[in-house]
Amino acid sequence: MNTIEKSVACIIEEVRRQGDRALIRLTRKFDRVTLAASALRVSSGEMARAVRVAGPEFKRMVREIALNIEEYHRRQLPRPAFFTNRHGARVGWRYAPVARAGVYLPAGTAPLVSTALMTIVPARVAGVEEIIVATPPGMGGQLNPFLLAACRILGVSRVVRVGGAQAIAALAYGTKSVPAVDLIVGPGNVFVTEAKRQLAGKVGIDMTAGPSEVAIIADEKAEPACIAADLLSQAEHDTGSVAVLFTPSARLIARVREELGRQEAALTRTAVLSRSARKGIRLVRCNSLEDAVRRSNAMAPEHLEIITRAPERLAGKVRNAGAIFLGAYSATALGDYVAGPSHVLPTGGTARFYSVLSVDTFMKRISLLKYDRASLKRAYRAASRLAEIEGLDGHARALAVRMAQRRAG
Repeated sequence: MNTIEKSVACIIEEVRRQGDRALIRLTRKFDRVTLAASALRVSSGEMARAVRVAGPEFKRMVREIALNIEEYHRRQLPRPAFFTNRHGARVGWRYAPVARAGVYLPAGTAPLVSTALMTIVPARVAGVEEIIVATPPGMGGQLNPFLLAACRILGVSRVVRVGGAQAIAALAYGTKSVPAVDLIVGPGNVFVTEAKRQLAGKVGIDMTAGPSEVAIIADEKAEPACIAADLLSQAEHDTGSVAVLFTPSARLIARVREELGRQEAALTRTAVLSRSARKGIRLVRCNSLEDAVRRSNAMAPEHLEIITRAPERLAGKVRNAGAIFLGAYSATALGDYVAGPSHVLPTGGTARFYSVLSVDTFMKRISLLKYDRASLKRAYRAASRLAEIEGLDGHARALAVRMAQRRAG
């Protein structure tokens, strides 16, 4: 175990054993905030005040964005099926949402109201009955009013002011103030991600997300100012963010480099950007657009922009990406905020096997099987032979006693 793994394991065990007492102690230690046990759960009055502070314009905006996200995700709702197999039996599946989901909302350098929208709305569309939000407290234990107001507007059951690995542990095991959930979703720092990784199996998780990423595939006709702006927009998330341009055009690289210098000076998150620009932003000359796609597939980026004359053609060759943005006007920021698909996407190369957060994240597929005597008779020989090969005579007997009955229900 490395240092982070050991630290997170200790936090999880402390919360499992001590519940709210551990949450209070760990919040004091990591967030420098002293809370009473009664303050762990945000009161209904505090949530109502947050809605008033945010104002009616914010309320209208949240509802409008939520409607767009809802309409997108309703089209993803899976359909049940029930059909006749080769034995003449009825088989199929149906879907059921998890009963209770936990949503982790980071609140460090930026209050991510958009993440509340992109997690809570798909959960609601999936039919999750109860949504518990955990978010770390700020100075004096306060929560950002816009974040809190968004939760209230979106119909969240409970908000708790707990952050870090301790929040994930509380959601997984439950405490007096934090109900145990079936599934935990939402991004967080390395401690949150490690806690999700360690608790996967005890509780469901969406994915193990890391710093934000964007890859841009562009040809010589692409607008350098737009590319530079999108690279910087991802770099401002975090010092570990990665933003890469793949292009066969040396001239475009030179012009984008100039734009990066010009635009960076005008942005406010300069402390983050100055480090990210040195570490995370890369301009890569490729042999061709096909080579750019190959490099992008190897990277498996969270966001992939294709700014070429025929973006759909190249998109058909992409195997690994969290979300693909087609054409010059499809800025990653639109996906981050309002387009409809969730912005909770696989990072760190995990787009090779993880999918975007969606209604499927909150649902389980349950198999259905219905045999009668005639279909059992057709299946009996193969099933009985497999039981014999595996040495499981109890399985064989369970089939044989049915075959011996004159009538079966």
